[in-house]
Amino acid sequence: MKAVIVGAGQVGFHIAKFLSLTHDVIVIEKDEDALRRADELDIQVVEGNGANADILANVLPDTDILVAVTGVDEVNIVACMTAKLIIKSHPGWKETKTIARVSNPDYIDVPVTSRSQVGVDIMICPELALASEVADVLSNPSAIYAEMFAGGKVKVTEFAIRPDNRLVGRQMYDLKLDDCCIVSAIFRENEIIIPHGDDLIKANDHVVVVGKPRGMEDLEKVFGNIEPHRNKILLIGCGIVGFYLAKIIDKDENTDLKVIEYRKSRCIEVAEILENTLILNGDGTDVNLLREESIENMDVVIAVTDNDEKNLLCSLLAKQMGAKKVIARADRSDYLPLFEMVGIDIAVSPREATVNEVLKLTMGKGIEALATLEGEKAEIIEYTASRQSKIVGKKLSKIKFPKGSLVTMVVHGEDVIIPRGETVILEGDRVIVFALSSAVRSVEKLFK
Repeated sequence: MKAVIVGAGQVGFHIAKFLSLTHDVIVIEKDEDALRRADELDIQVVEGNGANADILANVLPDTDILVAVTGVDEVNIVACMTAKLIIKSHPGWKETKTIARVSNPDYIDVPVTSRSQVGVDIMICPELALASEVADVLSNPSAIYAEMFAGGKVKVTEFAIRPDNRLVGRQMYDLKLDDCCIVSAIFRENEIIIPHGDDLIKANDHVVVVGKPRGMEDLEKVFGNIEPHRNKILLIGCGIVGFYLAKIIDKDENTDLKVIEYRKSRCIEVAEILENTLILNGDGTDVNLLREESIENMDVVIAVTDNDEKNLLCSLLAKQMGAKKVIARADRSDYLPLFEMVGIDIAVSPREATVNEVLKLTMGKGIEALATLEGEKAEIIEYTASRQSKIVGKKLSKIKFPKGSLVTMVVHGEDVIIPRGETVILEGDRVIVFALSSAVRSVEKLFK
């Protein structure tokens, strides 16, 4: 496969690094520092403007996918439009899929959509996708990650086991999960475990559970030891991410939401829309303001300003002053482990939405959804079994899955099934697979 990536910033570099392991990659970038960094990879680097028609015409022949992820929406859109026009003018050239990263809400109002009429097959708004991810996590206070699969029939949730949790030192058998839920993995420091019933649960483990959404509702009692109550949430920053997230939370009747935003004009603007939310004009690092708003009583504090360092400072203050759970946005990927290292409960990045969508397109046919876990140590992948799939018509016990992979759920029509050795995968079934990054390619071959 041949991929062209326009922009070698944080997102572009990461996509190029991943794709270069198995595909031919060309990166177009005009910034010298970004070019120098991209040149360290085993890829072809082209200096210049990725929306330039002459540059695109030189690299587009035999290209399968073009990903435009510069920091400028218009450049990304124009690059995709230009690529489509060039391909159209050369009937013998291969059809190229185009993806554009776009942040301006004037262009997009959902996390992922199609704008094929203007030459963009997939338009992604990482900020809106990030807000949706955080909103899913908020529905379960002990969760640090949540994602829906199979059209909402299957939910994947990652829980953090705190040192004071009653489950510490007990076996997996003791979880007593609903029949429609299964533990697919445990992340323990640098170790990844596909668990058995006699495995012990340890403090600071991250446990990944897959199941029906209705079964997930009771998991808070298992992992959180939290009595039902009205949630109190403080949101710091009301830019694109903050506003979209606030709109989702504002509709929850069981939540009291306060927003701190330093721009007075923005406060006035969002106050007219968020009817059930208290909007405060101020600075999220103002200790006196945080005390006045009783931050120690907050169930969740979310820092999603456009500045990573400010998000970190706001989060550390909130944690120090007694907030139960703190979520921080980190645009720089190398900040994610740092944030969690210093005590932030959840660090989230807008980058993941773009990366996941690109990976889904490049990993082959039959992949309906993909999510990366724990800094891309593992992946949850939704496959649709086709007639040609090697897995179809066979019992799971007779299929040799690669080490480090596990079929966690099968969706057959409207039925959601926890797979057993006797389970037979049929054509059209949706199969949810947990796999270490090293096993993904081998799993993919089973579905071809």
